[in-house]
Amino acid sequence: MASPYSAAVLPPPPPPPPRVGRDVGVDSGGTDPADGTRRRPLGIGPVGRWVEDAPAWLVSGMLHLGLLVLFALLAMGVAKDDRLSLTVGLSEDLGEQMIEESLDLTTATEIELDEQVLTPDTLPEVANPLATPPVIPIDPTGLAFSSELPSVTPGAALSGREPGRKEALLKAMGATAQTETAVLEGLRWLARVQQNDGGWSLVGKYPNPAANENREAATAMALIAFQGAGKLPSNSKMDFGQNVARGWRWLLGRQEADGSFFHSGGSNHRFYTHAQCTIALCELLAMTGDEQYRKPAQLAVKYLIDTQTDLGGWRYNPGVQSDLSVTGWVLMALKSARMAGIEVPSPVFAHIEGFLDLVSRSDPVVYAPLGSRYVYEEPDIFNREAVPTLTAVGLLSREYLGWPTDDKRIDKGVEFLLTHKPEWRRGKTDVYYWYYATQAIFHAGGPRWTEWNKVMRELLPAQQSKDGRDRGSWDPREDAWGASGGRLYMTCMAIYTLEVYYRHLPLYQQRAVR
Repeated sequence: MASPYSAAVLPPPPPPPPRVGRDVGVDSGGTDPADGTRRRPLGIGPVGRWVEDAPAWLVSGMLHLGLLVLFALLAMGVAKDDRLSLTVGLSEDLGEQMIEESLDLTTATEIELDEQVLTPDTLPEVANPLATPPVIPIDPTGLAFSSELPSVTPGAALSGREPGRKEALLKAMGATAQTETAVLEGLRWLARVQQNDGGWSLVGKYPNPAANENREAATAMALIAFQGAGKLPSNSKMDFGQNVARGWRWLLGRQEADGSFFHSGGSNHRFYTHAQCTIALCELLAMTGDEQYRKPAQLAVKYLIDTQTDLGGWRYNPGVQSDLSVTGWVLMALKSARMAGIEVPSPVFAHIEGFLDLVSRSDPVVYAPLGSRYVYEEPDIFNREAVPTLTAVGLLSREYLGWPTDDKRIDKGVEFLLTHKPEWRRGKTDVYYWYYATQAIFHAGGPRWTEWNKVMRELLPAQQSKDGRDRGSWDPREDAWGASGGRLYMTCMAIYTLEVYYRHLPLYQQRAVR
C-alpha cells in the first residue's frame, strides 16, 4: 500500500465594556448649608423628581420587579453560554499556549486505566448520549440529500463533540483521564508549532519531520484534530479558538477556483490532501452552521464528485485508477459533506460500493465471507493477500455505507482485526492502521470494542512524548509510515484515534461496552 503521505471572515472583536461611574460635574445633591433644607441633585429631571416624591411601597415594588427581570435575563444568558472551556493565551510568533483548565487533569496519570472519566457536575445532563437523531426523509426538491441511504440532521453526527454530550460519551464509551490528557497535550503541541502565517508544516521546526512538504495537508490535519475535540474558530484566546481561526484564514486562501486544495507534495498526495481539506471544511460548516463556509465546501465536494473514476474510487490523479486507501479518505469527505447538509448524488455512493466489492476478499480457511477482508486495488497485478490496514478501511467504509451491525462480514472482519492488536515496536507500529481499525471496531461495538479499547487507550498515551519542546507529540521513527509523514502526521493520527469516543456518534444504537 502506498504511504498516505510519501481567508475565512471572522466575527468582529467584542466592543469594550461601558464605563461605570458618575458623570463628571453632576452635583449629587445634599443639604443646603444656607437654610438647612434638602435640595434636589442637579440634572435629576422629572423622572427623578417623580421617584423622589413617590410612595416608598411603589418604588420598592418597581425595584423588585426590575431585579426579577434582570435575574431572568442573566439566567437565559448562562443557559445559553454555559460550557466547559479552557482559557488560552496565544503567542503570535510560536502559538505557545498558557492554559488554565476549568477541569483539573494534572493528576490524570495517577488514575487507574480502568477508571472512567466522570461527567463534571457543571455540564448539562444528556439522558442518552448514544441516541441516534431522527432520520430525515429524502427531499424530492433536491435541496437536501439525494442518496437513498438514511440521513440524519446536518451536524447531528458531530454533536458528540459538544460539552455535556462529549463528557457523557467519554464515560459511556470507555475513555480515561489519560486519553483526554493526551489529546489536550497533543493539541498544545500543534498550537506551539503553528506557523506565523497561520498554517502548519510537515517539515516544520521540530524533530523527525516528513520527507516532503505539504502545507495544505498539514494544516487540514491539524484543523481536523482541533475540531475533533470541539474547538472552533473565534476571536477569543480561550480554547484554541485563535489557532483554529488563523489556520482557516490560511487554508481557505489556498483553495483553487475548481475547488481543489492541492499545491505541493509527492505525486501521491493530491487526493489525500484534498480529501482531508474537504473533511475539515465540511465539519466546520456542520459544527458552526456558518454560511460563509458553504460555497467553499460545495466546491471542494464537487471536485471530488467530478474526479471519481469509472471503477468508483480515487487514487493519485483525477479520474485515473482507484485504490482503497485514497478512496477511504474521500468517502469520509463525502459523508462529512452530507453531515453538513451538502448534496451528494446517490450514484456516487453506489459507485464506491461497487469498487469496494472489487477489492473485497474472502477466506474459506477461517470461513470469512466475501466482503470481510480487503486488498489495495483492482486489478491487483501483484495478487496480494488481504491485510489488516486495508481491511479496516474497507470495514469502516461499509459501515458508513449502511451495512447493519449484525452483518456476518463485519463480524468476521472485526475478528480478523483483533488478531492484529496494536504494539509499539518496529515493524508493528502503524497509527494509520490503528486509526481506521479503532473506528471500525468502535462502530461495530460490543465486547470486541472493549477488548480493543483497553489496549489502545493505554498504549497511545504511554508513548506520547512527555518532556521538552516535543511534549505532546508522538515520535514517528518506529512507525510504518513515520519517515514519510513525520511527527505532525504521527501526532494528528494519534489524536484522531484518541478522539474516537466523541468525534462521530456511534453508527449503531445497540452497545454492550462495559
